[in-house]
Order: sequence, then C-alpha cells, then structure tokens
Amino acid sequence: MLTKDLAICIRAIDYSETSQIVSFFTRTTGKIDAIAKGSKRPKSPFDGPIEVLSHGNIVFVDSGGEKLATLTEFQQQPALINLRNSLFMMYACLFAAELMNNLTHDYDPHPELFDGFLEFLHNANERHSTSDQQRDILALLILFQLTLLREIGLQPILSHCVNCKTSHSTGHLTAESLHRTPYGGAENREIYFSSSANGIICRDCEASFPDKIRLSQLAANCLGNLKLIAEAKKKTLKEIEKILIHHFTKFLGHWPKMAKYILTC
Repeated sequence: MLTKDLAICIRAIDYSETSQIVSFFTRTTGKIDAIAKGSKRPKSPFDGPIEVLSHGNIVFVDSGGEKLATLTEFQQQPALINLRNSLFMMYACLFAAELMNNLTHDYDPHPELFDGFLEFLHNANERHSTSDQQRDILALLILFQLTLLREIGLQPILSHCVNCKTSHSTGHLTAESLHRTPYGGAENREIYFSSSANGIICRDCEASFPDKIRLSQLAANCLGNLKLIAEAKKKTLKEIEKILIHHFTKFLGHWPKMAKYILTC
C-alpha cells in the first residue's frame, strides 16, 4: 500500500553501492525505516543521496512494520543550508535527530513532536547570523529536548519536589530579575535533579536519591519557568544541558554519540 507523508530524515546509512537504508520521522505515520533503492546513482529518483535532516514529502510502500518499507518518492523541501555554516549548529541538530531516532518507536505517530522538531530545525537555521549563536542554539535545543520528553510520556517534574511536592517558587521571576543577584532574587535553596525520580528533588528529600545532581538556583529557576531559558546566560544553559544529557543517558542505557560535541563546544 502506498503511503504519503511529511518526513524528516533522522538516519541514513549505505546499503550498497547505489542504495541507502534511511530512517524517517513522519508526521502521521511515526518513525519508519525504508530502503531507498538507487538513491546514490547520478540520476537518483530522490535528487541524490538522502542526507540526515533533509525533509519534505515522501511516498513509500508500507510493509506493516515486518520489514523495511520501500521509498518510492522524496520531494525535498529547500535544504537548511545555514546549518552547514556552524559546527555547533550542525552538532545540535544531529544530536536532536539522534534522540528522535533512539527515543521514538516505529509506527507510533506524534504530530506535535514532528511539528516541534521541524520548527527547531528551521529556528536553528535562522540563527546563523546572531551575535551569540551558540547560546541561542543551546536554548532552542533545551526547549526541544523538553518537548521530546513530554511527547514520549517522560516529562520531568520541574516546578516542585517530586517526592514531597514542595515548590521552589519561580513563577514570579522575569528575565530581568533572573540575573539581578547570583540566585535570581530567590532564596538560596539546595535543589537537585534526579533521573530515577524524573524531576526536581529538594534538600530534605535528596538523601533518598543517590543519583541526584545539584542544581544552581539559576538553572532551577529556568527549569521551573521555561520562558526564562530564552534570556538565560550560556553558563546556565550548559548546566541545564549537562543535566538533560545525563537524563537521556539513563533512559537510553548509553551515552548519546553526539553528546560530547554539545558539551565541549
């Protein structure tokens, strides 16, 4: 049966001298693995070899999940050419694609996640000329990762202690007040993040969670009020990203391949 869908390539490997096996995250079908026969030939029906992060309309023969689907058409949208002008921008987008591939299931559609992923790619592509590009890309990546966790049913609790429900009250903060004092104008509380608890842990409960990681008040403020992430300083964003990478590692059972490029830039 022929199926049409909007798709983003999240993985591509060589299958033979002329063909590839590609993984797409599609809007209405979910993740699919397909063989793209002849994609590497000079006169390819897919406008040349299919690259990770390329996107557009696909047509494929659905195998029902028992074997590889067969890609028959791929009408690619204009390439996100600015991604290639910045190593960090490309690393961030490839890291997002890796998480999508590892944390979503075949034929399990998430239309809002597809829209969020495509929006992230477009927004990253538009940040090529900003004065603080790395900070901007990191903020976009963090927000996308939190969207991914929400959409796959693993959204962490960030507004209060998972164990005792104590709030760390960040709702009144603004982007301006976030940096007014070392602690964003809030009381200096000991706050932690625990992957096993899937969220924030307070000082009184941290002893029960040996995997906890200490959070600065600034990072906790941003996680409690996501609107603050857009204006957060790079140091705070890198702290949050380290926490998220640690969290994803716990879920995956291994260190994500692209994570080292995000943390070392």
